[in-house]
Amino acid sequence: MAVLPLRFAGDPVLRRKTHNVKKIDDAFQRLIDDMIDTLHDAHGVGLAAPQVGRSERVAVIHLPEEEDIIVLINPQFVKRSGERIVEEGCLSIPGYVAEVKRSESVTVKALDREGRSFRVKAKADLLANALEHELDHLDGVLYIDYLESADQLVPLEKREEATVAEDES
Repeated sequence: MAVLPLRFAGDPVLRRKTHNVKKIDDAFQRLIDDMIDTLHDAHGVGLAAPQVGRSERVAVIHLPEEEDIIVLINPQFVKRSGERIVEEGCLSIPGYVAEVKRSESVTVKALDREGRSFRVKAKADLLANALEHELDHLDGVLYIDYLESADQLVPLEKREEATVAEDES
């Protein structure tokens, strides 16, 4: 297992639509393990293969406070409904967050790392956010694509300063 180098906005691999995984072999299992190591090293919630330079349709999600890691191979949306505004960041766009429109409720079907089909449902929580965010990556979409202008990006230091000021008042 290894920590893989992250790819950042501007890298063309982040804009390519990924292709479906055809074979879940030992090499692919190593990629999944490496992606999990990379996700933990970067202190992220989710990581999609393009973020480590690969065009396979695979993503991993590990929510804070949860023991289980969700591995999504060839994921696709079954249903999305509702609308909400959430604050979002990305390991491939470090140092910034922005408010984006996401679905209230999300259902995704995928294969697990053993190749078994499963569904995951989430409603108005971090998992719903992560599912949409990571599936966007697999389609070559970044959260900044939903912004009207780059002015909507908030540097993390400014956000942290605002939080400290609120806590002190």
